[in-house]
Amino acid sequence: MRMPTVSRIRPSPSTNRATMAQRGRDCDAPRPFGVRVTMQTESGRPGHGFATPIEASVLARARRGNRDALAELYRSFAGPALGLALRLLGSRAQAEDVVHDAFLRAFEHLDGYRGDAPIGVWIKRLVLHAAIDRLRAERRRGGEPEPVDALAASDPGPEPRLDVEGLLARLSPRARAVVWLHEVEGWPHAEIARRFGQSESWSKSVLSRALTRLRAEEKPR
Repeated sequence: MRMPTVSRIRPSPSTNRATMAQRGRDCDAPRPFGVRVTMQTESGRPGHGFATPIEASVLARARRGNRDALAELYRSFAGPALGLALRLLGSRAQAEDVVHDAFLRAFEHLDGYRGDAPIGVWIKRLVLHAAIDRLRAERRRGGEPEPVDALAASDPGPEPRLDVEGLLARLSPRARAVVWLHEVEGWPHAEIARRFGQSESWSKSVLSRALTRLRAEEKPR
């Protein structure tokens, strides 16, 4: 199955998905089906965000590579996927690349979706994995300091208190990801450590020190 794309990069019919993904990392990521991705906040209510129900017939056609069915999946989940990636990475460009990579993986491996969880939950996990992969790659390139001591340099603005997302935005991406995965997604330290290629004590230390920083930042000045 080959994903049609619309972007300034127009791959030839022989271009495979791996090449498309690499090009997406090097410049503007192709956007499947010409659908504009807009960030939306996941409400958690049925029919919204990653909880959006998808008919079995649509999934069946998507598994067969039907373009309209794949486009419906993308339209349904690209917005919440972008919002999640942006919360973890703090960079819209990187978040868009992560969403692109996650949907490439999803469409390549739809046959591996067993249906034991809603399709949106499955896609959400792919987005989380793709975001972690991006953070690990950035770390290997030396593009980010060790997260336990890193707070992003940013102006908190005139408000005396910051909201939760404003506080998280001040953490380095890796520290932010650990806090989000453990405190919001409910991942155990063992899984966070495994995905980051670190020890459980690393995950616990990052979380503890990040939460300490966040509590300090939250106090009225």
